[in-house]
Amino acid sequence: MKLETYSFGMGDRFGAEGSAQLRALQKAEQQGVLIIPVWNKSNREHITIGTVPGDTRREAEDAVRLNGWTHAYHVDADHIGIATVGRFIDSSDFFTIDVADFIGVPPAKEAVRSFVEAMSRFKGTLSIPGIDRPFAVTDETLRSVAAKYLIAIAEAGKVYRAIVDRKGADAIIPEISVDEAGAPQTPEELFFILAAAAQEKIPLQTIAPKFTGSFLKGIDYVGNRDQFRKEFEDDLAVLAFAAKAFGLPSNLKLSVHSGSDKFSIYSIIHRAIRKSGAGLHLKTAGTTWLEELIGLASAGGEGLNVAKEIYAAAMERYDELCAPYKTVIDIDMKKLPKPETVTRWSGEEYVEALRHDQSCAGYNLHFRQLVHVAYKIAAEMGARYSGLLKECRKEIEENVTLNLYERHVRPIFLGQEPGSPSVQSSKTSAVKV
Repeated sequence: MKLETYSFGMGDRFGAEGSAQLRALQKAEQQGVLIIPVWNKSNREHITIGTVPGDTRREAEDAVRLNGWTHAYHVDADHIGIATVGRFIDSSDFFTIDVADFIGVPPAKEAVRSFVEAMSRFKGTLSIPGIDRPFAVTDETLRSVAAKYLIAIAEAGKVYRAIVDRKGADAIIPEISVDEAGAPQTPEELFFILAAAAQEKIPLQTIAPKFTGSFLKGIDYVGNRDQFRKEFEDDLAVLAFAAKAFGLPSNLKLSVHSGSDKFSIYSIIHRAIRKSGAGLHLKTAGTTWLEELIGLASAGGEGLNVAKEIYAAAMERYDELCAPYKTVIDIDMKKLPKPETVTRWSGEEYVEALRHDQSCAGYNLHFRQLVHVAYKIAAEMGARYSGLLKECRKEIEENVTLNLYERHVRPIFLGQEPGSPSVQSSKTSAVKV
């Protein structure tokens, strides 16, 4: 199973927006660019909401059938490990193997010695096409990479083989996630991480490294854009070189996790993949759930009441809701509006605070982040919330499709500014496939 050049990982907490999400990619296809949908949902999200992985598969199949999608599509077992992979195997064909808990676990001395010996041909000066400086590779370089990542990649190999034993190697797309490391990987570290994956015989098609800066949930990139640009371009060069050096799949590409709403770096990503001809997997998470709330608030009535209640409950349960996400949110509680203030808001005021429009004076990134992690409250509402998703379908679907297409697909894959006139890709800087 081969993942196409461009793919879009789409989270959908409540499994109701598959069609609206797919329409955003159909709009891109009309512009001449094929982007493959990958519906993703983590074990934590399934447990919180009370769904099972098979529900995500059914959502994807229904969206594809109802909208006449004739290309490939996938279902991602998002951030799985050996303890959780089993429940995803039957319904998934894309597997994001998360090794965060094993990064930095010391390997056995013999394993380090063996790795250093196997990589000895790269010692000295390592020149990678597309990177303007050579790297000095020493035994210490190799030992350092082994100390940080060897056990983590070995664990990925264990998970990969467990999947293959059940599904076969030709029926899956494997990805490794190392984006929760303590610091961004240097180009040479990434190169030797890929070497370790090849030693484990994992035919990686995507890898999610840790990039410089902060990729917080649902808000813009925080960091040095020039540094990110250089790092991203170097990583693309590393993947192209490593695929040939280690016999990894030729379609190996970068995966950008928590990629939703990183508006200030989308033009950088677009230019880099266009210049290099590289592929890209962008993974979004909970922004679709936020668009549902925006739709409910804009519909008014009971939809707006529920949106307000969710925020009030989120304030009361702040510590509980934020704890699982403490490394990927940055909320200043002093800048959160009081629940009694939000109770008096109109639908327009609620939408202005929540919608990620940095030109709007009402936008509040702290409010947005807290609501982002509050989906558990909506899940606890059960039929009350799911019923409103049906009643307010028009408002919700308009917002979901617009968010993905205008704010994500167009700037990243088409090279078009959100809101600019859509024209055929032959007349624009769209990436052609």
